Amino acid sequence: MSHTTSGQPARQAALQSPLGRVRGAGSAKSGSHHWWMQRVTSIALLPLTIWFIVSLATGAGMTHGEVLMWIGNPFNAVLLLALIALTFHHTASGLQVVIEDYVNQEWLKIGAILVVKGVCWLLGLAAALAVLRIAV
Repeated sequence: MSHTTSGQPARQAALQSPLGRVRGAGSAKSGSHHWWMQRVTSIALLPLTIWFIVSLATGAGMTHGEVLMWIGNPFNAVLLLALIALTFHHTASGLQVVIEDYVNQEWLKIGAILVVKGVCWLLGLAAALAVLRIAV
């Protein structure tokens, strides 16, 4: 089997674009990074989500003032901000994968990804601002 200068088999290198051969990235580009970030955010969201659900269950009878005091607790506020940030990042990343897999027209794919990321950023910022207004 003949090899290219990069050590890849010639057949594999022929399937890559010239820019992909130079960068060594192939057609997936940063797919492995995206895949890892999905796994990392999933793992981080697991204990945060459990904490949040347990907190909601144990505080089911709290009054509005008690809820404000609970959110105002620095420990709870930090965990809520982490939950918000990771949830919206994970959501945007997951929806991007779905869009990339199922939308065929490039302009529509890019537009949809930009809309999803914009909506996730705005909703995440609004949620974070709500927590910060109570906590600070």
